[in-house]
Amino acid sequence: MMESQGQVSGGLDHRDALKTAGTALASATGMTAPSAAQGQEAGSLKSGERPIGQRLRGVQHFGLTVQNMERAFTFYTEVLGGTEVMRDGDFQGERIHNTLLTGPEIEARARGVNPRTMGIPDLRGGAQRLDVRFIQFDNVVIELLQYRDADQPMGGARAFAEPLDHMSPAFPRMMHICFHIRDDVDFNQFIADLEAESGRRGMTNVRANRIVTVANEAERRATPLEANSNGITEGKSDGWRLIYCTGSEGEQLEFVQALGPVKQTFDDALEARRKMVSAAR
Repeated sequence: MMESQGQVSGGLDHRDALKTAGTALASATGMTAPSAAQGQEAGSLKSGERPIGQRLRGVQHFGLTVQNMERAFTFYTEVLGGTEVMRDGDFQGERIHNTLLTGPEIEARARGVNPRTMGIPDLRGGAQRLDVRFIQFDNVVIELLQYRDADQPMGGARAFAEPLDHMSPAFPRMMHICFHIRDDVDFNQFIADLEAESGRRGMTNVRANRIVTVANEAERRATPLEANSNGITEGKSDGWRLIYCTGSEGEQLEFVQALGPVKQTFDDALEARRKMVSAAR
């Protein structure tokens, strides 16, 4: 599949996981996976085939491209408590380059600009490499990806491209990772402890929003504990509590708690979904 040193030692399960990762990455960059009936008109299904949705097994993982692999790995494992599934890397070569970057590269050519100015690495020629680490949480896997220059070590602090700044969640195409806090946890204290633990590790950019208006960082830090989360007590979202937060790489995170009526709404939806899937088999 990929021209890397990891290809020799990886087992079948190992490769399958990376193929899944590659498919998700291709989707994130605007590429579409070729179907068995490639070339047929969109929307057509072969006789007897199930609808697309019935052929899925759900979400396998969320991917996050990082600037500093070790810092991000520490945040998602030692601070947020995930466990490592596997790591691999030094991916390079034409196949993996095309798998991940065909769409952006076509766009760069159409615009007549240097691919590097659009954050497109040269995996094809090996000037840059890709490393990945998968982290397991209770109900989802997060994949950390780092594109680095070939002369930089795996897990280092320097990525191939500079990180994007001014990343408001209101921008179209922005993504976030949402973590579900357990029912018996004090949400406001959790946010305070998250910031304190991250700061103790030098991750001072791990900062949660507040539900009151503040004009600067000093005011944000001075807010009372109860300003750390937004509890909704009316409408269909009654029982939902949330706050947005930046992670160790500046990525957008959300933390939520679902109690009361909204918890029942989600539980009912999950049960209905399971029954529908079971009936379709």
